[in-house]
Amino acid sequence: MDDNTKLNIQIGTTLNPDNIYVEIVENGPYILHGKSKLVQQFIVPNSKRISVNYKEGEEFETKDKTYLCRCGLSANKPYCDGAHKKAAENGVDLTEFATFNPELASSEVIEGPAVSLTDDEKLCAFARFCDNGKRVWNQVEDDNQESVNLSVEMVHHCPSGRLIVWDKNNQPIEDEKQEVVLGLIEDIGNKLAGPIALWGGIPLKSAKGEFYEVRNRQTICRCGQSSNKPFCDGTHASMQFQDGLPNQPKQDGKVF
Repeated sequence: MDDNTKLNIQIGTTLNPDNIYVEIVENGPYILHGKSKLVQQFIVPNSKRISVNYKEGEEFETKDKTYLCRCGLSANKPYCDGAHKKAAENGVDLTEFATFNPELASSEVIEGPAVSLTDDEKLCAFARFCDNGKRVWNQVEDDNQESVNLSVEMVHHCPSGRLIVWDKNNQPIEDEKQEVVLGLIEDIGNKLAGPIALWGGIPLKSAKGEFYEVRNRQTICRCGQSSNKPFCDGTHASMQFQDGLPNQPKQDGKVF
């Protein structure tokens, strides 16, 4: 990435220091620039089927300029195998529909007594961490520390960045220890595969050459069917997207 490139960086986000970014090929795959960890991240539900954590699964090799599938058709997922060349005849339109506007421009604000919440619903990736406790929209209405901690935990697990929690000084409360990683989201509860999560300030370059807003947490479509490409809009859930990868986390997989 050109050092002179001017990036729009969301408030509270720290740009990764390793020059890692993802580029979109027009009507084609994602290209990972730089070397980043690429690993399955299984959504772990509790006994009530509510998402509470992640556990890692298989890790996949990457190098500079690794090509990753975004049409959902590759027989070698998560890598591209050229299947996008027949995307149109398989009912897949890889056109980017998302705007380059800052996320906060379209977010709803929910003010609480101790912390507040911003919610940009169009980015929902259907990970369901927000359903814990009394659900995050209600949880932020409480001012006790337990509720505040749970609200922050739910939001930090939201892979798409749809949700951001703010302190009384109107500063976002983000996870400063977030690892820079590409996560292949896997939904154990619904037995399906989700998007690619870009964690830790990874820029995303459009096929037009312009960068989208850099965010700590964002999810990009890998089923090929999102109506908000390149970002995930949860369509993988309704289409029961499968990726053919190992369908259970490792016994010794990292929990975070």
